[in-house]
Amino acid sequence: MGNKRITNTAKAMISVWNIGLFCTVWFVYYNRFTFDRHRMAGGILSALIYTVIYLSLCSLYKAFRIASTSVQDTLFGQVISFGMADMILYVESCLIYNRYVDILPGAGTAFLQILGTEVIILNAKRYMMKHFVPKNTLLLYGKGADKKEAQLFAERLLSKYRHLFYINDIEYDRISEEELLELFKRNEVVMLYEVSEERRGHFIKLCTENHKNLYFTPRIEDILCQGAAVKSLLDTPLMKYEYRYDRMGGYMGKRLMDIILSFVFAVIASPIMLITALAIKLEDGGPVFFTQERYTKDQKVFNIIKFRSMVVDAEKDGVTPCMQGDPRITKVGKIIRAARIDELPQLFNVLKGDMSFVGPRPERVEHVRQYMKEMPEFAYRMRVKGGLTGYAQIYGKYNTTAYDKLRLDLMYIENQSLLLDLKIMLLTFKTIFQPESTEGFSEDKSMEMNMRSGAKVVHMEEPLMFGGDRVAK
Repeated sequence: MGNKRITNTAKAMISVWNIGLFCTVWFVYYNRFTFDRHRMAGGILSALIYTVIYLSLCSLYKAFRIASTSVQDTLFGQVISFGMADMILYVESCLIYNRYVDILPGAGTAFLQILGTEVIILNAKRYMMKHFVPKNTLLLYGKGADKKEAQLFAERLLSKYRHLFYINDIEYDRISEEELLELFKRNEVVMLYEVSEERRGHFIKLCTENHKNLYFTPRIEDILCQGAAVKSLLDTPLMKYEYRYDRMGGYMGKRLMDIILSFVFAVIASPIMLITALAIKLEDGGPVFFTQERYTKDQKVFNIIKFRSMVVDAEKDGVTPCMQGDPRITKVGKIIRAARIDELPQLFNVLKGDMSFVGPRPERVEHVRQYMKEMPEFAYRMRVKGGLTGYAQIYGKYNTTAYDKLRLDLMYIENQSLLLDLKIMLLTFKTIFQPESTEGFSEDKSMEMNMRSGAKVVHMEEPLMFGGDRVAK
């Protein structure tokens, strides 16, 4: 409860600071350009519009989650939220005034918003870290994992949320009832990691009876059930699940939105793409584009298009994951990879209909074949077209395991809607600036994947960077 009071107080202070600063500069300067008549009513309406936009974006970008996100992430979410709201209202004033309005007062306000928000977040975080005690946590792992995997999961969790959880015990879920109840006494939180369905039901009952907070990793069946609908055919509750490939195309108008967005973005990005193409050609005279076979809807194979960022014939020694400082990456390649410019030609894949703007990221043919041998359920994610961005790209990383990517993508497939697509597109804007999302696999993991796919393994001294699309190209 103390943690909630701290974050709620900080949330109120940040909201008052940012909305108050906007209202001040709006009424003092911009309002007189915007409204000739009904100036007060117009100013109040503009303040309300700003508040709705700002708070909605804060909710989308989780810009008030001070306890569960880093200071940098929280501040970045806030900057995007009030920055976009500031810009929308500034454009409104220019359009209504029908000429340019000086942006400097607004820019000065944005600077003060950043400064004040950072001070509030830093102090709230420091106070919370000093006074909040992490909750003792019991981690139970099931037959779907071993103790080493459970320990790695715990390490990943604590690397970001050490201030929230203290992993007191890590145990296999088959321990005796007496031992389990003893562990319950010394822990406030229970986490179930890859626990079987039948065992999970038992633990949910025990946690409910013992008033314990519970976290658990979902199984594929749990996620598929999100797409089920309640049917009142009898007095016995029924859930109906329809296996549909299209689900009305995801929603009506998805293809139309893909065409419009890809065309608009292609036009906007055309100067950047032309400069990039020229730079690649001038550097080594090789081809500008790189194509690679990927799977999309119904396991259809298509050629994904990217700007070439590696030397010609980078895969002549076999399919080898990319690494940090990889000598195969060209000078231009380093720049376009860092800025994600190498992905821009995929807009033409969307226009052509091979891909959608939002959907599961299309995987390499070689990897999909291997994944499907180990996880037949991987075929479920190919019920829809692959996308430029997707749920797994927002909430995962490049080194997220194939099984976790599958679970994330299925969450999108079972819940897809226009609103969800818009949310993912807005979140993508934030994600591309987060280095964590491009975190690579360890060398051991990358070599293991190479060996599984039958590729020739090339020893590399530096850590390998592999995942998603960061492969030789």
